Amino acid sequence: MHINNINQKIDSSKANQSTYNYFRVFCFAMLLGTSTSSIASEIDKSIEKVLRFGQDEARYGQVKLDLNYRWENVNQYSGPQHTANANTARLHLGYLSPKFHSLQGYVEYEGNLAMQEDFNSTRNGNSRYSTIADPEKSELNQLWLSYDGVPDTVIKGGRQRIKLDDDRFIGNVGWRQMETTFDSVLITHTNMQLPGLAINAGYIGNVQTFTATTENINAPILNINYKMRGYGNAIGYGYWLDYTEKENYEKSNQTYGLRFTNAQKPGDPIKLSDHFGLVYTAEWSYQQDYGHGATKYQADRYNVMGGFTAYNFTFQGAMEQLNGTGINKTFDTPLGTNHAFQGWADLFLVTPKDGIRDIFGTVIGSFMEGNLIGTAVYHEYYDDTGAIHYGREIDAQVLQKIGKHYSLLAKYAYYNADQFGTDTQKIWLQGNVSY
Repeated sequence: MHINNINQKIDSSKANQSTYNYFRVFCFAMLLGTSTSSIASEIDKSIEKVLRFGQDEARYGQVKLDLNYRWENVNQYSGPQHTANANTARLHLGYLSPKFHSLQGYVEYEGNLAMQEDFNSTRNGNSRYSTIADPEKSELNQLWLSYDGVPDTVIKGGRQRIKLDDDRFIGNVGWRQMETTFDSVLITHTNMQLPGLAINAGYIGNVQTFTATTENINAPILNINYKMRGYGNAIGYGYWLDYTEKENYEKSNQTYGLRFTNAQKPGDPIKLSDHFGLVYTAEWSYQQDYGHGATKYQADRYNVMGGFTAYNFTFQGAMEQLNGTGINKTFDTPLGTNHAFQGWADLFLVTPKDGIRDIFGTVIGSFMEGNLIGTAVYHEYYDDTGAIHYGREIDAQVLQKIGKHYSLLAKYAYYNADQFGTDTQKIWLQGNVSY
């Protein structure tokens, strides 16, 4: 026991020194990138011209490129795992064809390189370390064909990225290095006779997960979104997820919901004046067993948020509750981008058996004409009755955009456990190039 404590202290000391070194490099890169923006702009134009075949993409199509470097540190203070450190670089490289008789195609490679593997990627067998779910893998990320010859309608089939609403139910898990994509058919209809109405209807047959595994599923999906002029969006949805492999049976569920919001983007409030506005979300969802799911259950979800904008700041207070009445009887979102919800420390990617009530406040500040964005969030977590206090969490991040194609990110999360999980700290430094 004494040796384990010494090892934890050594791991923590190394992590702190490593954090300091990466932070110095990050700050230097931010200053360098800002001071050389005019030179970078000329380089950008040259690169854009090459990737767009001399800006003649209508004839030859275009190449798309996204390179994302990330250092991630995970320290679970009272857990058995060693502190994890991951240095990874992920590349998306794709080609979008020109349109030909209303047809257009896209193919994209995805590869993640692990330059340091002192972490459990879920695929590398390093279970003595804390989990950082970014395996070193290469795969076909997207391969689809679309057709827009039907008025106001786009039909897209193949492996594709799908993001609906705020990604709570259907998303690409875009935070992780390897994203989730779907072997599916998606029909998007925008009704020009009723401006503001958008209908997404589709079917998902396979899920290519962010850990580079494939899950088989039969999943019709329907999302109807109506934009209420300056008041936000009214959304109705139904998702029927039937997992067809035995190990995933209990993830099957059917969900129905109603959502009213103008908070799709924090900078797009209901305007009260030039410098003040309101933001809101009110959502209710109902879920029950479906398909191969053997356990009968019913569960509700409530999601409410109210806030205001003042000059360059947005202030929000919110509560999201996912109910639960036992194992396999909880409200779950297996195809959602769950990192974006209930804390960045990721203690609640799967709903606890007693459900969860997340009460949180968010402050977002935008500076330098929107090129520097700071975010801070404070969470209090309970079971769905409020009787059991799981813990609390603070999250913070700073995003620096440099021109159109570059960005730097520093991000932090700390979960202070009470009656659920273990104290957990996560630190990220990231650089991105996207064309």
